[in-house]
Amino acid sequence: MKERIALLIIISFLLAFLIIFQNYFNTMWAIIFLIGFMFLYSVYMWLATKYQKRKLRKKPPIINENYHPFVSVLIPCHNEHEVIEKTALNILKLDYKDFEIILIDDRSTDNTAEIITNLASKHDKIKALIRDKNATAGKSAVLNDAMKLAKGEAILVFDADAKVESDFLNKMIVKLEPCDVGAVQAQKIIINKDQNFYTKCQYNEYILDTHMQAGRDAVRGAVELRGNGELIKLQALKSINFWNEETITDDLDMSTRLHVRGWDIRFCPEAKVYEEGVICFSALIRQRRRWVEGSIRRYLEYAHDVFNSRDMSLRVGFDLIAYITEFLLPFWLIAEIFIQAFHFVKGYENCILSSIILVATTAIFFTCGFIYSLKKYANYGFFKALYESIITSIYFISIWFPIAMLIIFKIIFTKKTMDWGKTQHGVSCVTIKELN
Repeated sequence: MKERIALLIIISFLLAFLIIFQNYFNTMWAIIFLIGFMFLYSVYMWLATKYQKRKLRKKPPIINENYHPFVSVLIPCHNEHEVIEKTALNILKLDYKDFEIILIDDRSTDNTAEIITNLASKHDKIKALIRDKNATAGKSAVLNDAMKLAKGEAILVFDADAKVESDFLNKMIVKLEPCDVGAVQAQKIIINKDQNFYTKCQYNEYILDTHMQAGRDAVRGAVELRGNGELIKLQALKSINFWNEETITDDLDMSTRLHVRGWDIRFCPEAKVYEEGVICFSALIRQRRRWVEGSIRRYLEYAHDVFNSRDMSLRVGFDLIAYITEFLLPFWLIAEIFIQAFHFVKGYENCILSSIILVATTAIFFTCGFIYSLKKYANYGFFKALYESIITSIYFISIWFPIAMLIIFKIIFTKKTMDWGKTQHGVSCVTIKELN
């Protein structure tokens, strides 16, 4: 109910602002303000990234060679018989001495439990946890159960389809060492990008996320955990009472709670974790719906804590507020179009042309972001980056905008449900060696 009321108030204020703004000002001023804000914030992150790179080149950070905490690697598994053995064997090859792997069977109906039990019997570093069929559902509950077995001073979480290079953990540990750092997130990459149109767009989408995460890291802003390839200090986990079992996005929820408690989250693009992209439209929609709903709900739930935290830095607070606009923007643009279209049909004075320009400007902004990201992180030439950016921007707006609108109405008018929308794994046979 609290989330519903909070979102209703925000939307009401936004609608009132739009109506009042349109009655007294030309919508072109909104366009100028939006473009100016997005441009300045993008330039700010770009300059910060350049400065960070230059600073590290001139004065490389001092690495504490003695910092080698014992790491517990947690891998939740629900009906993952297609991929879990390959994933576990891949993680076993990590070039890091002090770690254990805990494979957790979460009420599977296939032979996942048998596979992970067999793996545990063959490898000393692997432990198997078979959850009771009546255990609490959800990834957060799975991870909390695994903590009862974990011995690590740091916790590394992977999805059941994760694949990494052998030096992955060594790269991550360096970032985790500072006392104010609570967690580190690796760069996520879609391993089956060439399988179809949807996986290609997801690959490009992840590249844009890499660019955004790197920018946030450079300004020491609100870097977020992404569930797969996240490394967390045990001390930080204890400070927020571990995972929240009432959320459908455990990673985003934890990110916000860590920030509120004053912990820094770093991004490590040098450490890459490969995962499968979903291959069909219905699965993609379920996954993105969960991400959007979980992200909006955590902001609503922790809004008071974000604005009143004495531990969180101003940079992180500002970055969080800027990120919230990503979910309000679709509502703003669609409401703007409908209001102006209504005025046009009724013969009232209107600025429908300005509204169309506003939408087009937003699309161009996303396209430019994709071009820059793909050139930098995927090493695409300009024309290939341009083509991929155009189709991915269309995909992005077609997927994210309607889902954001749907979730806003769902939160306001329906009860909260704990629907995770599990992602199917085992749809790709691509390996890291093939990518390289």
